[in-house]
Parts: sequence; C-alpha cells; structure tokens
Amino acid sequence: MFQFNVKYFSINLFLLAALIVIAVFVKELFLQSYISDVLIIFWFFFLLKSFLKVANYELAHYALLFAFALEIAQFYQVIELLELQDNKIAQMALGSAFDWFDLLAFAVGWLVILVIESNRLRLYKMSYRID
Repeated sequence: MFQFNVKYFSINLFLLAALIVIAVFVKELFLQSYISDVLIIFWFFFLLKSFLKVANYELAHYALLFAFALEIAQFYQVIELLELQDNKIAQMALGSAFDWFDLLAFAVGWLVILVIESNRLRLYKMSYRID
C-alpha cells in the first residue's frame, strides 16, 4: 500500500509551488479564491499518489473528503479554537473563512480528476482491444 513515487511527488511539488505563488502574489479574486481551490484537490491527490498505491478513484475521494473537512473546520472556526488565528502559515494551510463556493470548487476539481481517470482507463482498454 505504501510506495514512494518520484514522478507524482514532483507533480505534487510543482502544484504546491503554484498554489503558494497564487496565494502570495496573485491579487485577482477569482484566480486566488476559486482556481486555487480546484488546484488544491489536484495537489492533495498527487500528494497521496506520491506515497500510496491505491486506485485513482479512491485517492480522488480522499482528496475531496480532506478538502471538505478543512472547509467544515473553517465553518466551525477551528483555527480560533486552536488559537492560531494570528499565525499566517496556519491561516494559509487551514484557511480562515468558510465559503460555500469553495466546496463547489473542490467538487469541480474532484470531478475533473474523475473525468480524466475515466478517459485514461477507456483509452488504455481501447489500446489493448483486439478486433
């Protein structure tokens, strides 16, 4: 079940760098708020894929559950309960404000992963089909 994969870890680092650049340097609200939320699902998907040998569909579900859990933690203001509201790194990692549209953006990222995986499997099966 546990297996380190350099390729997926590299993709994970690239996505993490992109998310950090968006969070720090991009001031455009749509890109910073919603596109980064879609990318977070991909980032967590590849983080899991870097260390776990599990079906991609299952990893996509785990990524979505993780993102939803973080957003629900924002709804219940867990960052204040942990007294981390003044910590910038904690604010970036955990978020600071609940938004229903974040849940929608996470679902979009999850759906894109599922569509890509479905097409990848279909093409793989077609390449080995004998007529």
